[in-house]
Amino acid sequence: MHLDDKELLHQFKHTPEKERSFTAIIKKYQEKLYWHIRRIVVDHEDANDILQNMFIKVWNSLDNFREDSQLYTWLYRIATNECLTFLEQQKRRSSVSLSDVESGLSNKIKADSNFDANKLEWKLQLAIQQLPDKQRAVFTLRYYDEMPYEEMSRVLDTSEGALKASYHHAAKKIEDYILNH
Repeated sequence: MHLDDKELLHQFKHTPEKERSFTAIIKKYQEKLYWHIRRIVVDHEDANDILQNMFIKVWNSLDNFREDSQLYTWLYRIATNECLTFLEQQKRRSSVSLSDVESGLSNKIKADSNFDANKLEWKLQLAIQQLPDKQRAVFTLRYYDEMPYEEMSRVLDTSEGALKASYHHAAKKIEDYILNH
């Protein structure tokens, strides 16, 4: 039996069985959130760490969730912010240029044992890694998660018009990369 988000939130906030309802939330969303995170940060271990940190933040904040948005929107927002923070920390920690971090992400893709440079899916992944962090987040939410711009606006706290423009620019950059590599 799967409870909807409102029921899960109600159970979490109003029953002594917080852990069980939180576990149900994790089970419901962890795979989608993992792949969302993984598409942004590439590395499996990093994605797992970010997912774990994200769910710790959710546990600590869920009592105060005002339900102004859907639960999954709120979860995606936390996950996306955690990804962007992680990438920013990577840049600062390594004190290298943005292009070095991006080429490092590209090298992680190329090092994957399943990598085949002739396959379009791999070219797409390499192209996505060339995008600026926020454009990458917009592209992955729209392309992979098929999230409507209205929801993305709440996740990324940006206007729908700006998101449409960002997605359009990202798609154009990806197309140029695929055609020229």
